[in-house]
Amino acid sequence: MNDTEPRHRWMSRWDRRIFQGVARHQWPGAEPVLPRLSRAANHGVLWFGAAAGIAVVGRDARARRAAGRGVASLAVASALINTVGKRAVRRSRPLLDSVPLMRQLKRQPFTTSFPSGHAASAAAFATGVAMESRGWGAVVAPVAASVAFSRVYTGVHYPSDVLVGAALGVGAAFAVRGLVPTRSQLSPPAAHAVDPPALPDGDGLVVVVNRRSGSAALAGLVTAALPRAEVVECEPDEVAAELARAAQRARVLGVYGGDGTINAAATVAVSRGLPLAVFPGATYNHFAHDLGIESVQDTCRALAAGEAARVDLGRFTPGPVTSAGRASVGYFVNTLSLGVYPELVTYRERWEHRVGGWPAGVLAAAKVLRRGRPLVVEVAGRRRPVWLLFAGNGLYRQSGPAPGNRHDLSDGLLDVRIVHGGANPGLRLVAAALAGPLSRSPVHAAQQRHRVRVAGIAPGTPLAYDGEVTDCPGTLTVDKLPRALVVYRPERLL
Repeated sequence: MNDTEPRHRWMSRWDRRIFQGVARHQWPGAEPVLPRLSRAANHGVLWFGAAAGIAVVGRDARARRAAGRGVASLAVASALINTVGKRAVRRSRPLLDSVPLMRQLKRQPFTTSFPSGHAASAAAFATGVAMESRGWGAVVAPVAASVAFSRVYTGVHYPSDVLVGAALGVGAAFAVRGLVPTRSQLSPPAAHAVDPPALPDGDGLVVVVNRRSGSAALAGLVTAALPRAEVVECEPDEVAAELARAAQRARVLGVYGGDGTINAAATVAVSRGLPLAVFPGATYNHFAHDLGIESVQDTCRALAAGEAARVDLGRFTPGPVTSAGRASVGYFVNTLSLGVYPELVTYRERWEHRVGGWPAGVLAAAKVLRRGRPLVVEVAGRRRPVWLLFAGNGLYRQSGPAPGNRHDLSDGLLDVRIVHGGANPGLRLVAAALAGPLSRSPVHAAQQRHRVRVAGIAPGTPLAYDGEVTDCPGTLTVDKLPRALVVYRPERLL
């Protein structure tokens, strides 16, 4: 390059030279693929479809997070390109004289050429996905690179349009990460760390699997990571008995299922003094999620490394009646509640096998809120009507009568929330959901307690704990067993 030649003019010549080289070169197999791929990426349709596919096929929180972050990054990149990028440099599209007719798009874009919006969207989506899941990022990256290259191949962009667009897309993904940190940037939920046995090959681990949770994939995943582990599958009504038998021969008790199954395993583990390994399965996995466990691989990694923590266990007395007719002590790893929620769970379980989980939940909520009556109980020495009495095992960070997640699983506290009786229960529940975890109003009250006593409960009143429902006694005492349960969880979030 001549020192006196303007740099932008040299770059333009370089741009056109590469563009012409791509146009003249024969690319075996590209002709039937790249133009279609380029069209499929119009308006982000390809990436929205990819996000849906990742969320459905992945079937775990990590895949859903990756899909969501990819879409969010794409949205930021698209907004940046369309509001600033295209208006800052009004570059004309390349001439198509040298581009074979079979490669050209049927509908040519009419916007300016610099930078490439398709390349920005592709790079943003792929980078966002990879930030949450390297595996899915590796799947998406070749498609994103192909979309970016297709813009030069079909003759609608110069190479520099694509390179700058891709750089802006990557920058958009990092901007989203600055606003919403990835899981790997966060610390695991607080808990009291312990030093349990490390089981690099799974020797001494017995995993009881609830077949209703879908066990086909679990055995293969556990066997691959922990080849000497024992996996026992059973029907839902056999879970308690299998857990008791497994505890007699296990060094570590493992469980695969939803929160109800995990509750049963935690009860056995505490009574036998065994550490617990939770493999998340089924629909509801709040306890596993709050531990920082999102997949079977997370638990296998913690077992191999010997990473675990002591967490609190909620307790209510008297508990469910045993088969011998005696009242036991009841435990809960997540929540306990009286009022509309136990009724909602009862209706949902009755209907979900016919219409599915979410539709059953919506129908159950509509029925309970339309026809339900407030429960009259005595709390803190005062008799009052309540729509909902909720006790959480630990303080939940999100607000609401049935809030989202916990940051400290060994804080020794109950998160107690009450929605007072009165007209319009739906509006009262919504108002409570919008309030903070420490609040009080004529509609609701929320506070931290070490113990709560509820009396004057009518016979036959349902009590829900960790998604299970039983008959509530006339007087109920709820408290905590601080740091009673040892449970494996990864010390670093991936």
